[in-house]
Amino acid sequence: MGGGMGGAMAPAGRPGIAAPGGHMPGGPMARPAPTISVPLPVMVRPQAFAPIAKGARPSGPTRIDAFRNERREVVQDGRTVITEPGRIIIRDPSGMEFVQHDEVERFRYGAKDIQTQRGPGGESRTIVYRTDGSQIITVAGPDGQMLRRIRRDVSGREFVLIDNSRRGSGAGFYVDLRPPVIRIPQNRYIVDADGASRDLIYETMVAPPVDHIERAYSLDEVRYSPNVRMLMPSIDLNSINFDTGSWEISPDQANKLQVIADSLNRAIQANPNEVFLIEGHTDATGNDTDNLSLSDRRAESAAVLLTQDFGVPAENLTSQGYGSQYLKEDTQGPSRINRRVTVRRITPLLNGQGPQ
Repeated sequence: MGGGMGGAMAPAGRPGIAAPGGHMPGGPMARPAPTISVPLPVMVRPQAFAPIAKGARPSGPTRIDAFRNERREVVQDGRTVITEPGRIIIRDPSGMEFVQHDEVERFRYGAKDIQTQRGPGGESRTIVYRTDGSQIITVAGPDGQMLRRIRRDVSGREFVLIDNSRRGSGAGFYVDLRPPVIRIPQNRYIVDADGASRDLIYETMVAPPVDHIERAYSLDEVRYSPNVRMLMPSIDLNSINFDTGSWEISPDQANKLQVIADSLNRAIQANPNEVFLIEGHTDATGNDTDNLSLSDRRAESAAVLLTQDFGVPAENLTSQGYGSQYLKEDTQGPSRINRRVTVRRITPLLNGQGPQ
């Protein structure tokens, strides 16, 4: 089973084919692209979330074998849908798998109170009240799909971090985009955090897209469309080691995120509406469903640690696991390079802002 997390994503299609007018984004190998465009099912949110004290460590199970016996599998719209505590895993007929979780769970850390309100037209608003007087508001449509994520400051001003509402109800989650043309050096496009300077890591955190962005993309389109994500440079961190089958980050591993946290906080201080994706990947050992759940939980653990230990605002982060679907090294055996976490700025993708 994969022993690490996170990483840069591969372009869809055959590996080794150069992007027109440039070179390959580099490295990761991809399975065929998904073909189903109907929305993914959504998590059923608990009736109430209890706040968790700032600085508290996550509690509960930390190993994937705690959930195997609790998985339930059904077929919906031609897809296999697997539910387990805290996760939905969707297996597409094309062979691709996707995992979803409710990020409001992560926003509990450092919260004072959490309330859910029903609005007109069946919308719901989950409001996380912070001890500093600010609020994080997540608006969902009648179908449960997230429409907007908003920060309301202590003066009552609202700032939209994520706006999926422009996509409309029933929008798909996958964009069949050509691979981007990469015109910067490979080692500046995918930066290895181990050995990189603090300045280089920060410069990569705030770097512009490498190619033209056609429009604003929804968060799901960013999460599940490899070539959309590949429009942004990324930072690979494969030095965090997990116990096999576990997503717990031990205290001796946590300090490896210090330089990442410093750059994130610096970027967010410069622009409070920045959004960063924490990506999780495993190697190809173990079964696909375990690896997908494990990588998603590891990516979430990294995001929680960045908030709890280093003060990175939770609402400026989003996390997603990809299991072993995108390998950086083409091997089915254990691979340290395939066990990695990647940090990628996605604000331009959500806003549709980039080189023209």
